[in-house]
Amino acid sequence: MANERVKALVDDTHFGKNLVKYYDFISWAKFYPDLLLDMIKPQKGGLNLHLDQRIFLRCAVRFFSMYGDLPRGSGKTFNEILADIVVAILFPNITLSVSAQTKENAADLLSAKWNEITKFYPLLLNELDEKPKFSKGYSIIKFKNGSEIDAIANAQSTKGQRRNRLSIEESALLNNALFEDALAPVVEVPRLTVGKLGIPDPCELNQQINFFTTAGFKGSDEYHRLLSTVDEMEQINGKIVIGSNWMLPCWYGRGSSKSQILNKKKSMSIVAFNMNYEQTWSGASEGALVNINKLLSCRVLVKPSKITDSDEIFMGVDVARSQKTSNNQSSIVVGRVKRNSDGSRIVAIEIIDIINVPNIYNFNKQAIRVKQAQKQYHAKMVICDGNGLGAGLIDALLTETIDPVTGENLGCWDTINDDNEPEIPNSPKILYNLKAQSCQNEIVTTFIDYVESAKLKLLERKLETDFTESEWANSENLIRPYIETDAFIEEAANLKMKHLANGGITIERVARKVDKDRVSALIYMLWYVEKFAKDISIDKEYESTVFVN
Repeated sequence: MANERVKALVDDTHFGKNLVKYYDFISWAKFYPDLLLDMIKPQKGGLNLHLDQRIFLRCAVRFFSMYGDLPRGSGKTFNEILADIVVAILFPNITLSVSAQTKENAADLLSAKWNEITKFYPLLLNELDEKPKFSKGYSIIKFKNGSEIDAIANAQSTKGQRRNRLSIEESALLNNALFEDALAPVVEVPRLTVGKLGIPDPCELNQQINFFTTAGFKGSDEYHRLLSTVDEMEQINGKIVIGSNWMLPCWYGRGSSKSQILNKKKSMSIVAFNMNYEQTWSGASEGALVNINKLLSCRVLVKPSKITDSDEIFMGVDVARSQKTSNNQSSIVVGRVKRNSDGSRIVAIEIIDIINVPNIYNFNKQAIRVKQAQKQYHAKMVICDGNGLGAGLIDALLTETIDPVTGENLGCWDTINDDNEPEIPNSPKILYNLKAQSCQNEIVTTFIDYVESAKLKLLERKLETDFTESEWANSENLIRPYIETDAFIEEAANLKMKHLANGGITIERVARKVDKDRVSALIYMLWYVEKFAKDISIDKEYESTVFVN
């Protein structure tokens, strides 16, 4: 009887007579999302999709997993959310999420791209069940067919949530432990068909997770995931990798122009440009100085917190040895020691600031900046590698220094561990003249230990869009430390360990164009704290030291 009613429906109704055509149309739209978008774009003001965008959209809806390794300005986030919108319309009751480093960042991306997309495709507004809800840290788009797109974070706070499909933004910042524990289970539940049976469609891309990012560091979890995805693509396992450098979107006129990008190449570090525009994964994949995943996991400090009078602050300073003026720089690293409740052991060293000092400055000008930093943070000690160029800076620090702008007397320092004579007798002993070659093994192993044990704490990674207008207005204090921390990570990822014939170890750079000044300044500071300030009962004469190379 039921079959007869179905047959009558197919034979006698307009819908029934055209059921096969509807089926064919939906199947066609699911396979060619770009052509569906061409159908609904307005005659004026619509978007003419470029060839690479069409390939992106088709890959996003045809494969179980896509890895998009694409440069800044390529429109990957725009295309990613555009694909999600098409999927939401064609699959009733499906739930999709866009994830980013923070929920706020993911919500901002979803909100901004939805507003941009609907300007090109205003007919999409007719698919909404209600007006999208966008606020700080919250974004959700609900469709008439019951589908939803929202934003979640690449964090433990996402644990326990369930969606049918997931798109991960900036996946290069993701570690595999977090992915397996918090993100992979998000898509554990498949979409159910709309009808009496309500079963998963075996032909549907249930539990799909797509990854989108600019290049990161070799040796990281995401680098290995990318290589694994390439292997599975070759084996036709339902996965695909797409990528390009900056030239492809630039050819189509998206993002910055060629001259603008080449100007960025002059001003950006080699590593940053390679990762953001050339799509070159940087650093040492074999023999790396430290495990890049563990170094990235050290980025846990939300913001550079203010110091107090009770803080133990130490500074490390390194004098650049680069022969290229464009790279010459001295670096100052400021670290705060955190101890357990009874002060018997060090539980962490927080790097609260990294300061660059242009090496076009003579040693007297560099000494001014070092002493200004020591006064600002009330550093107990400053360490200087007295070999090579460091000797010139030590000489300048042993003389009386006057701030040429304010006229303030920044004082004269004395060394704590050698017989150098300061210009003014009985000057405060706040300078340690380090002969790094004599203890290179200890210096390197101390750095490795602090990274492996996660006792090193660094500022977290933030994108330009994460900062507010008020923060940009005070960028020197509120944004620069994050940028300098990024540069430190780039330097550390470019280093590998070298074993010497005498049994010792040292470090060397993979790419010679990338300096290691920030790393050197930091590891000198770590070594000194571990060797001389580990015991809180340290002799009082050591309570005011600064580290310089």
